[in-house]
Amino acid sequence: MTGYSIDKARLTDWLGDGLELAVLDIRPTEEVGYASPLFATNLPAERLDAELDRFVPRRVVRTVLVDGGDGTAEAAVTRLRQTGWTDIHVLEGGIPAWVEEGEDKLPTFDIPGVAFVTKVRDERGTPVISAVELKALRDQGQDVIVLDTRTLGEYEKAHVPGAVGVPGAELLLHFKDLVPSTKTKVVVSCAGLPRAILGAQTLIDAGVENAVAYLDDGTRGWTDAGLDLETGRTATYHEATETARRFASEYGKSLSAKDGLTFVDRKTVETWKADPVRTTYLLDVRTPDEFARSNLPGSISSEGGQLLGVSYRTIAVRGARIVLIDDLLGSRARIVAHWLARRGFEIAILLHDFGAEERAAA
Repeated sequence: MTGYSIDKARLTDWLGDGLELAVLDIRPTEEVGYASPLFATNLPAERLDAELDRFVPRRVVRTVLVDGGDGTAEAAVTRLRQTGWTDIHVLEGGIPAWVEEGEDKLPTFDIPGVAFVTKVRDERGTPVISAVELKALRDQGQDVIVLDTRTLGEYEKAHVPGAVGVPGAELLLHFKDLVPSTKTKVVVSCAGLPRAILGAQTLIDAGVENAVAYLDDGTRGWTDAGLDLETGRTATYHEATETARRFASEYGKSLSAKDGLTFVDRKTVETWKADPVRTTYLLDVRTPDEFARSNLPGSISSEGGQLLGVSYRTIAVRGARIVLIDDLLGSRARIVAHWLARRGFEIAILLHDFGAEERAAA
């Protein structure tokens, strides 16, 4: 081992000291799966040199690379230190050493998404409906709609038949177009639990008049009940109408009425970015297509619905300041802030008139 290696005890101390810290699991994505045992950001070794600056914007941040115990991290640390990473380290033995005594009492880099949302569910009493109950309502001809809050790519692969694809952060923006009647029962779905629970509770916290529930275990619960899923992009949201935007404005403000949100301007953000002792992320929570059309320099496309449950996939520096970027309506940013602030993140919102830029470019 080099002089840049740390043992399990040292990393445990660092995870609890409250200072800025980046932990990256550099194993292949297919090996890591949904989440590292550390719930750390997955950045495969072959992408480190090209993308580490994106995930860890300041090269002086204390950073730990974790591999599969094969020495990959040690070689990467040696190389990266030669290119300006002054406080980068390797975990001795990698993931195998970290979990050798079991994972039950180990600290994690981020709060596991399932643990967070089940706590929300239990505290708020979020209503739930089973696949069998949902099918029965449909068979009876009841007025019910299923909103699938995953990314459209996930929705396209398989979803509950008849469900409409509308990623979690888009719920309020498109709700009135998709659910014009307050008498319609709304069922929020995902692949399992996290995004469905947060989606349903978002609508409830915002005060929508409809009856809202989440689908127990999402698409997995549907197939476990012996029911077939549907494939393809069969029904998704479209550009929001003015009626929908007015609804999103009203209910977005209701959602965040007690959140104590901080709104900032670009000058403030530029000052934060230049701060030599604090990391600031500029996360654009609009859709990837919107980001591709126009975006602010230095910002990262980070679709809001994904940030709700798997923030560690983007936010690699614990203790960083998070600026959520949205259009002037701010509906997506309000939803993301509503939940990330409850997970301990320091959040600010920057609203920008992207429409003006797109009109000028046309």
